Formats: sequence, structure tokens, C-alpha cells
Amino acid sequence: MKQVLLKKGTIYTADIAQPKLEKGYVLVRTEYSCISAGTEMSGVTASGTPLVKRILESPELMEKGLNMLKERGIKDTWAVVKGKYEVGTAMGYSASGIVEESGSSLFAKGDRVACMGVGYANHAGYIVAPQNLVVKIPETVSLEQASTAALGCIAMQGIRRADIVLGEYVVITGMGILGQLACQFAAASGATVIATDIDERRLQIAKKGGASYVLNAREDVVKQVNDITGGHGADKVIVTAATSSDELLSQAFKMCRKKGRVVLVGVAGMNLKREDMYKKELDFVIATSYGPGRYDENYEEKGLDYPYAYVRFTEKRNLESYLRLMADGKIDISNIIEGIYPVEKSDEAYEALKSSENRPLIVLLKYNEEEAVQDVIENKNGYVAPAGTIKVALCGAGGFAKGMHLPNMKKMKDKYTLYAVQSRTGANAEAIAIKEGAAYSTTDYDKVLQDPNVDMVMICTRHNLHAKMIIQALEAGKAVFVEKPMALTLEETDQIMEVAKRTGVPFMVGFNRRFSKYATETKKAIANRKNPMMISYRMNAGFIPQESWVQSEEGGGRIIGEGCHIIDLFNYFTDSKAESISVNQITPKTDHVSRTDNCVITVKYEDGSVCTLTYTGQGSKEYGKEFYEIFVDGAVITMDDYKELKGYGIKVAEIKTAGSEKGQFEELEAFYEAIKSGDGYPIPLWQMEQATKISIMAQE
Repeated sequence: MKQVLLKKGTIYTADIAQPKLEKGYVLVRTEYSCISAGTEMSGVTASGTPLVKRILESPELMEKGLNMLKERGIKDTWAVVKGKYEVGTAMGYSASGIVEESGSSLFAKGDRVACMGVGYANHAGYIVAPQNLVVKIPETVSLEQASTAALGCIAMQGIRRADIVLGEYVVITGMGILGQLACQFAAASGATVIATDIDERRLQIAKKGGASYVLNAREDVVKQVNDITGGHGADKVIVTAATSSDELLSQAFKMCRKKGRVVLVGVAGMNLKREDMYKKELDFVIATSYGPGRYDENYEEKGLDYPYAYVRFTEKRNLESYLRLMADGKIDISNIIEGIYPVEKSDEAYEALKSSENRPLIVLLKYNEEEAVQDVIENKNGYVAPAGTIKVALCGAGGFAKGMHLPNMKKMKDKYTLYAVQSRTGANAEAIAIKEGAAYSTTDYDKVLQDPNVDMVMICTRHNLHAKMIIQALEAGKAVFVEKPMALTLEETDQIMEVAKRTGVPFMVGFNRRFSKYATETKKAIANRKNPMMISYRMNAGFIPQESWVQSEEGGGRIIGEGCHIIDLFNYFTDSKAESISVNQITPKTDHVSRTDNCVITVKYEDGSVCTLTYTGQGSKEYGKEFYEIFVDGAVITMDDYKELKGYGIKVAEIKTAGSEKGQFEELEAFYEAIKSGDGYPIPLWQMEQATKISIMAQE
């Protein structure tokens, strides 16, 4: 069956064995599952953050790690922690489908059901869920709408915690999925609903869903709420937005009347200000997910229900209520289901939710009704780390490979062995094979791919050949190290990513700058920064004639071929997804000067950082080639041509070397460790993809 997984910030669909039925559980063939734009997208972001950084930024993880360290030692602790956070994680917790087999007397084969729960209602072709997290769907409710089960329960529990009384003013902040649902619930409860958000489109949807007033959160909403309520303030404020800022809750308290109530359903900074609450004697409560029973093993897993008379609305009874309200026409979510993707395109569904403009509210995944049931999944392309040294086939024996990679591999005889040389020119391949002691030379790339003794291919051909060679090697189960660039078009990039995610074979693009001692020391220094960075990078690249192959269709241009190094470095320093890209080129007065060789590329990242690359082919060779400066938290870090690193107002290991040391040796060490450890990606897949795509767009 197909299942959506997350690993290191990358969403992918894998073939997984069908789960087994247990007593008290129900086996469901999934029809639809609903992506939680808040919870799941924050998980995607966190997964893409380096493990060490995640631990340092999370006190609870640090505490757990220290306790385990005392019990199990450094080696075992690191293995456990790394294994937990670097293995593919199942996504999703809200779905609908048809019962295939039942281990509970409450359900029978063929029942249409809605399911919820992390670890149960995953984005998967088949799911097994305990009976208290499964509910039959009324005939008039579609499977699409029922797949929002968990989200409906979360919003409903927030309304229940607010304890709304007929005629009250209720403010709901954040018109995402939960906000839209809460808006309809509150209106159905007889409240006068005031909806706030920064997105006008979502506010208009909320108005159609029952909001009496819609307020743009960029304006003074506290004043507007006071005006609407005659100066008293709202009776209840329900916070469904997600932010790390403390201001959201502070604003909610200010909007409330004396002795009012604030309910937190979403995620917000929790540094509460006493003065916001004390004088008004406010109640502040938190809604726990789907309702009573949540996180209770006896209820959720063992099926022990709470007495109806004492706990009227458990999480299961909340779900029953949600579906009944839809069946009665009191809740209508048809207009907020704004995207349905086949599960095979789950990565596209998650990408849609990352959009900064017109981001869809509810996105569903659709499953194939005729999907084959599988108990065992054979990994046809399963990559097994080789014993001993890694046998390398060098493909493309040009000057850079001969002058850089071969000497570096010689220094790592305990890690790499040059086993074969493949080149377009047989004589060149044979000469290198003889000189370096390789087992054979060839002009046939297929020969290398079919050779069971070859563990890894090192692709150093001209750029236009890279994409096809990468795909063929990954499909053949060979670890791939490819010199930049990875691809020359966005289509090629997408094709490579699909194969890389599907096969799981070790893969690396030669973005060496990030592995240099200069970059790694810089990364350590900024690891605990509080604010976004301003990074300025200058590359005095030197002149290359227009007729050079680098400038042709074979090379793709210098930004794709060389500027990509720096875009990758920006990704490494920020650990963030790109938000926007802008490019400004010169207007040459003479034909020999290239526009694309002389440009300024600015990338704005989602973490707020702004990174600028000034790339020029007009400078003097007497001047240094590369220089960066980073401004953050009142400090400055500078690096001059990978020969000197300095810090100003910040503690950084100041390094100075006689020559430029750009990380080519270290990148091969990193790839070796990735292959042997089974991790496979010294650079996260999403960062290799992002660097490539930004470079292509900037070149174009």
C-alpha cells in the first residue's frame, strides 16, 4: 500500500506493508485523508532542522537526552536519538474509508467510517484504528467531508471549553481550518462571532460561514472589538492561530471583557503577562486536542469508554456530533476543501500548503480503490552499505576530477578505492586507470551500472549529462556523488528528486563550500542566533568567453554551474526554505560581457534572513575570489577567500590558512560516513533541490 512519510524535511510516498488487525480495532481501506496544515506543516519544518539544533532549541529534548546519557552513555544515546529523528515518520491523523475487516462488534465489513488519531489514521492506503477513534458516517455525509474528522473534533473541543452562552460575543483569531470550523460551531451555538485574520480571502470565507464581523488582524482589532461590544470587550476569545509570538495571547486578553474567558486551541508563545489578565480576573484555558479520552491509553487503545452521564462529550462523541451537524446541514465545509491530490502526489499537496499566497484551507489525499494488498514489501533497489572500502567508478575524467577528487581519494585509501574509470574518450579513461591502478576502464556507462562490484559512481561529466546519469545510477542502486550542478532544468530536478526519494540510495551533489572548516565554524557560531541574518557574498568569478562550453547548453550558464555553490551555502546557514528570489543583471555596452555573469541574486528565507550573492565576471584576478560577511544579533562574521575567518562581537574560531580550503576533502569524508551509516544524505534532499531550483530560476 502507499503511505506518506517524512524524513529530514522531505515528504515522500513509499510502498509499505498493510497493517495487521487486532482485537478491538478496525481495518479500514482509506478513501481520503486530511492534511493538518498547522500540525503537519510544523512537523515538516522541524524535521528539516538538523538534529543537534533541534535538541539545543528544545529544553524538553535536552532533558530527555541528558537523562538517557546518564543511563546509557554517549554512543547508545546518540544512536537512539539519531535513529528516532532520522527514520521516516508516518504522517497524518484524520481519515475516512470503508471497513475491510473488524475486530470490534461495533463495526462490520462495508461500513463507511471516519477515523482519527496520530499513529492510526495515517496518510496510508490501509489503516488500523481502535474502536473509540472510529465512527460510522451518516449517509448524507460524503467521505471527503468525513475525512476532516480530527480537525472537526479539535475545533469542537475548543468551543466546548469556551462554554458559549446564547447571545455572547465570541472572537475567533486565525481563520485556518480550525478557525473556520470554530466559526461555524460558535455561530451554530447562538454566538455573535467576530473573526480575525491577516488574510482577506479567509475572512470572507468566515463571513459566509457565520461570522457577523470580520476584522483584519493587521489593524487595531482590540479597539474594533471594543467598539463592536459597546466598550465591554468580548465574552470569549478562542485562539486558533499558530505562532511562536507571545503577542497573540496578550492581544486576546486585551479583547476580553472582565471575567471573560480565553481558550487556546492553536499554538502560541506562552510568556503570559500578568497585567493582561489580573485586573480583569480572566479565565485562561487550553483545549486538549479531540476532547476527553485523548492521551488516555485505557480509553483510546483498550476501548474503555467514560460513563455517558458523567462525561457527556468524549473525543468519540465529539466526532459523532461533528458528523451529525454536517448531516443536518448546520456545518458545511464543502467550500473550504480546496485541494484533492492522489496520494502518489503527496509532496505536491504539502508544497501547496507552503504557498504564501492563496494557500488552500483544507487539502485532502485520495487513495486508489483497487490498490493491491501487500504483506511484504521487497526493496528492489535496497542499498546495502558495502563492507570495507567503497569501490568508486569515476565517470567523466576531466581536469577537476584528476586534479581534486582523485588526489583526495588517494588520501583516503581506508575509505575509497578507485575501481573503474568511464569516460567518453577511451584513451583518457585507460590512462587514468593505469596511473591510478583501477580494475578497468570503459566508455560504456551501462557497464559501470551493471557491475556488482561498483558501490558508487562519481559523475564529473559536462553538466547536461548529469541528470540522466544520476537517475540511471540511482535506479541501478549505486550511490551517487555528482559534481555540481545536479540538473539544468526544473523538470530534470523534479525527476531526480522523485527517483531519489523512491529508491533511498545515497546521493550527494558536490556543494563543497558547506563542508569547509570556514563554513562549519561559522555555522557553530550562529547556531544559537535569536534573529534572522543579513548575509552578503561576493564572488569575483573571473571572465569566461561566451563561446565556452560553460556558457552553452552543455554547461547551462555560470549561475547554474557555479553560483549554485553559494545558494547552497545560504541554505546551510539559514536551514530555512526560500520565500522569494529576486535577480538584477547589468545591461552590457559590449557583446563580450554577459548579463547573467554579472548579477545580484537576493534570496529571502522563511526564517526572515536575507541573503545576497553578487556574482561578477568583470573583476580582476589580483583581487580575492570569494568573500562573505554575516550580520546578526549585533555581531559580524567575515570569511576571506577560504583563507581567513574572523568574528566581531561574537565568539568564533578564527582560522587562517595559506591557501583556499573550500571543503572538497571534507565533503568526501561526509559522503563516506553517510553511506556507511545508512543515512545517505550529507546534504538534506530538500536543500539540494532548493539550491538547484533557485540557481536555475536565477539563470533564466
